[in-house]
Amino acid sequence: MKFDAVQKVLGLLLAIFSFSMLTPVVVSLIYDEGGAGPFLAAFTLIFGLGLLILLPVARSREVLRVRDGFLVVVLFWTVLGPAGALPFWLAPNPNVSMTDAVFESISGLTTTGATVIIGLDHLPKSILFYRQQLQWLGGMGIIVLAVAVLPMLGVGGMQLFRAEMPGPMKDSKLTPRITETAKALWYIYLWMTIVCALAYWWAGMTVFDAVGHAFSTVAIGGFSTHDQSIGYFDSTAIELIAVTFMVLAGMSFTLHFMVVRRQDPRIYFQDSEFRLYLLVLVTVIAITTLALYESRTYTTWWEAFTKGLFQAVSISTTTGFATAEFYAWPPFLQILLLLASFIGGCAGSTGGGIKVIRFLLLIKQGVREIGRLIHPNAQIPVRIGGKTVNHRVVDAVWGFFSLYVASFILMYLMLAATGLDLVTAFSAVAACINNLGPGLARVGPHYADLNDTAKWILCFAMLLGRLEIFTLLVLLSPAFWQR
Repeated sequence: MKFDAVQKVLGLLLAIFSFSMLTPVVVSLIYDEGGAGPFLAAFTLIFGLGLLILLPVARSREVLRVRDGFLVVVLFWTVLGPAGALPFWLAPNPNVSMTDAVFESISGLTTTGATVIIGLDHLPKSILFYRQQLQWLGGMGIIVLAVAVLPMLGVGGMQLFRAEMPGPMKDSKLTPRITETAKALWYIYLWMTIVCALAYWWAGMTVFDAVGHAFSTVAIGGFSTHDQSIGYFDSTAIELIAVTFMVLAGMSFTLHFMVVRRQDPRIYFQDSEFRLYLLVLVTVIAITTLALYESRTYTTWWEAFTKGLFQAVSISTTTGFATAEFYAWPPFLQILLLLASFIGGCAGSTGGGIKVIRFLLLIKQGVREIGRLIHPNAQIPVRIGGKTVNHRVVDAVWGFFSLYVASFILMYLMLAATGLDLVTAFSAVAACINNLGPGLARVGPHYADLNDTAKWILCFAMLLGRLEIFTLLVLLSPAFWQR
C-alpha cells in the first residue's frame, strides 16, 4: 500500500473541495444576507486540513495502484461528509445538530436527496444554493473532476476513475488518455446543466431557482429550494422540462459522448441498456397513470398522466423530485415506484439503484440457465449488443447483487431494532441505498423525525449506494491489506 501517495491525493482533494465554500459566499453578497461567515470558516478549516495532510508528503513521487485508488475514494467520501456538513452546523439558520448536518451533507454529495431540514422557503439563499451545489458536485463525482487535474500535479488518475465510476463496465475508456475521458464527461455534464437551467428560466423560474434546480436535476439529486419541490411552481412546462432532463441524466454519459462525437442519435437505440431503460420507464409510467385514474386518485386522464409521468420518472431514475405526495397514493403504486428505484439509471449515469445493465445481465443469465436445463451440454454465452460478455463480468454482477441484498437486509434489521415501524425502515433503507431520497410512511416528507442512530445507519447506506457496494466493502476484506 502506497500510503504517501494516498495521503497526498487526499490532501489535494480536500484542498480543492474547500474552494466550493466560496460560491455560497458570493451568493450571500449578491442577496445581501450577511451569511458568509459559516462558509468562510468552513473554507479555512477544510483548506487548512487539506494542507496539513498534504505538506508532509508533498515531495513524494509514489504512484497510485488500484488498491490505493479504492482507499482514496472511500477515505475522501468518508471525510467529505463531515467537511461538507460544517456550513450547516455553523449557520444559525438552519439550526441543526451535527448528526443532522452530516446527514444533509452526505445526502447531498451522494445525490440521495433525503433531507432533515424543514422550512426550506425560509432559509438563506446561500444555504439553499450550497445544498444544490453539493448535489451537482457529487453527481458525476468530484473525484472524476479531480482526475482531470491530478495528472498536472504529478498524480495518476486511472485508479481513482476505476474506483469512482459506477457500473460494471468501468474499464472502457472513451479516449486514449484518462484525463481527456474525465474532461469529456464533465463537458457534457456542464453543458447539460446550462441548457437545463436556461430551459427552467424560460419556463418561468427565477434565475436562482433555475440554476439550483438544474444542479439537482442533472445530478439526479432531488434537493429543491422549496418545501413543495417542483410542485411549488405548479407549471406543466417546468414539469416536462424536469422529466426530459431526468431521463437524459439517467442515461449513460458515455453514450451521450458517443452520440455527440459521431453526431448520430441512432446510437442510443443500438444500445441494449438504453432500450431496457426506456422500456422500464414507459411501463412504469403507463401502469402508474392507469392505476391513478382507476383508483380515482385523480378524476381526469390528463391529471393522472401528468402526475403519474412525473413521479414515475423521478422515482425510477432515483431523482426524488415531487409534484404530489406519492407516499399517500394507493399502496400498490407506492410499492411499484419504490421497487422501480431498485433498477435505477444506466451505468455511467448520475442515477442510483442497482443499474439497468446489471438487471439486463441478470435476466440474460437467468434465460441462459433455463437453456442449460434443456440442453445440459450446450455452450450458451451471455451477449450484450451482439458481443459476448466475459464470464467474470457476469460473476461480478451476481456478487454485487448478493452483497447488495445482504447489506440491505442487515441495515433493514438494524433500523427496525431502533424502533422504526417495518414500512418506514424498509423504505428508508431502499431510498438511501438507491440514492433516491423520499421514502414511505414516516420518511415520505422528510427524515427529521428519525432518531440519531437511524440517521447514521442511513448515512452508511447512502455511501454504500454511491460507491456501489464493492468500493466500500473491499476495504473490510483482510486480503485487501495484505502485501
